[in-house]
Amino acid sequence: MHELSVAESILDILTENARSSGYQRVKLVRLEIGALACIEPEALRFCFDAVMKDSLADGATLEIARTLGQGWCTPCCRSVVIEALYDACPLCGNPNVKVTAGTAMRVKEVEVE
Repeated sequence: MHELSVAESILDILTENARSSGYQRVKLVRLEIGALACIEPEALRFCFDAVMKDSLADGATLEIARTLGQGWCTPCCRSVVIEALYDACPLCGNPNVKVTAGTAMRVKEVEVE
């Protein structure tokens, strides 16, 4: 379950930002997770709560927004929405689709005290 290491990385980001910005407590963390990022949102929620315990984000709310996966279909010469890595083009069925978006995760916003 790599969601545990993802949650630990989020805590590292929050801790570093707290040092540089001077806040003491995190109330809300908003994430954007691409549909192709291979991160299970419910597993991340579970790990987030466990990792944030007794930290500056203990009890913080985690909001997750999913972004679409996108790819470039060479035969169609078009950008297409894909739901999973290695999906074929939904328009022509060709498997030659290069992933162009939807693999990233980022901390989009943090509410602090």
